[in-house]
Amino acid sequence: MAFKVPDWVRYEIQQRWERLAINLRGWVNKNPRVVIGITIASVSILLIVVILLLIPDETVKVEEYEKDWFYDVNTGKLFVAKKDLVPPVESPWGPLADGVPAGVRAYVFSYKPDPNESERFIGFLEIPDPNFNPDSVNSQLKGAGLWGQGKLIRKVEDEQWYPANSAEGQAILIEFFQPNEEGEVAIYYPPE
Repeated sequence: MAFKVPDWVRYEIQQRWERLAINLRGWVNKNPRVVIGITIASVSILLIVVILLLIPDETVKVEEYEKDWFYDVNTGKLFVAKKDLVPPVESPWGPLADGVPAGVRAYVFSYKPDPNESERFIGFLEIPDPNFNPDSVNSQLKGAGLWGQGKLIRKVEDEQWYPANSAEGQAILIEFFQPNEEGEVAIYYPPE
């Protein structure tokens, strides 16, 4: 059995609603400027919200550099060359003893926004993995997950190269990107 609202309650609610509507109409008739002001304010807020929703978000522009850092494994010196070169590249100081070019890609960082030469440091070095098979790449990898595919990395002081996506390679990256004693995180310093 459904609950039924008694007739006298419905009648009382209807009477109060009609009195409220009459009082509201009377107030609106007595205060047209207030009603117009509220209407203008409401329409203005609605227009502002619609305009803000229609303005596209600014996309963050990633600055592309034409040059990159390279490191001469013979001399331990940095040099700048075109970004699209694939290491090993020719170094200004000559090749290795076996005739192979001595330049490998270097990632130079600093804890300061505009560092001088003493505030810059090499985070790690990179060369392509000669044993890499592009068909073995997981197709679900995207962004940073793809970066380490086919690359070997090492610290400057190490002799051994590790695949960037291996446990050893990830350990180098994790150790490097930890904040320093002052809590600062290293930021990439592009070549001039």
